[in-house]
Amino acid sequence: RFRRGAYVRPFLHTFLSILFVLGFVLAPMIKEALPVSGSSNEAVLGFGGSSLTTQVSVKPRDSVVTYVVASGDTLSTIAQKFDISIDTIRWQNDLKSVDDIKPGQKLEIPPVTGMVHKVKRGETIYSVAKKYKVDAQGIVNWPFNTFTNDETFALAVGQLLVVPDGVKPQEKLWQKPTYVARKTPDAGSVSAVGAFVWPTAGSITQYFRWYHPAIDIANKAAPSVLAADAGKIIVAGWPDGRGYGNRILIDHGNGYQTLYAHLSSVYVSVGQTVNRGASIGRMGSTGRSTGIHLHFEIHKNGIAQNPLVYLK
Repeated sequence: RFRRGAYVRPFLHTFLSILFVLGFVLAPMIKEALPVSGSSNEAVLGFGGSSLTTQVSVKPRDSVVTYVVASGDTLSTIAQKFDISIDTIRWQNDLKSVDDIKPGQKLEIPPVTGMVHKVKRGETIYSVAKKYKVDAQGIVNWPFNTFTNDETFALAVGQLLVVPDGVKPQEKLWQKPTYVARKTPDAGSVSAVGAFVWPTAGSITQYFRWYHPAIDIANKAAPSVLAADAGKIIVAGWPDGRGYGNRILIDHGNGYQTLYAHLSSVYVSVGQTVNRGASIGRMGSTGRSTGIHLHFEIHKNGIAQNPLVYLK
């Protein structure tokens, strides 16, 4: 008479034994073949139908941390350890001089050079930016700052706001040079040559950083935007409702792509080819923007590059 399960248990034991042996033999090979979780250093950026990647070398800090001063530490070595300025540590901890530390002392270390501001009633992102002598867009660009309203960038009383490059009121620092972008007057090359011209006229208000893979060129007159090199339009308009607003993405056919964001008007369409220096749109403030400017990116083989290295 057939009994349910009479042959199942011996078969199951045999199967499990084989599985255990295979697992023991194959585990090292599987471990070697698979990437370690969390070891990837690429973050994907979407541009409405196109994806590019930007390299992030280290995991960034999103908040203030506490550091205990060790014997032999100086503000200079501590600042170097955390890749921020000496003044940032001095301001955050109300230190009167660079020598005002001792072993065992606890210091607050901001995540980036600048200021950490506690929002008071009535303050706006614009008043905070003015207080610390920075452009409001720089505060918006810091990826860990949050707002009660992402359209108006409204702040909550008591929240901590990171102000990159902020300067303590009534203190003067050496100012890094401001590059003035010059618009190219001629139409330029009809084929990509890998030499990029300035895409518009204005002053640079934001520079290339790990969290801002672009430069921002501001001009209240909202001038026209030019193609930095010849190529084919692969994104035009505001297809996804994301923070770039109206944008144009040009594929130059040589491994390079350029992105032009926050435009008020777009003069080109997907599939169209343009010459270097051709007018493709107008500077604006659409999307996640605090004022009229051009957000300009250059990518090489999908990796974000510092535009100032390439612009002529």
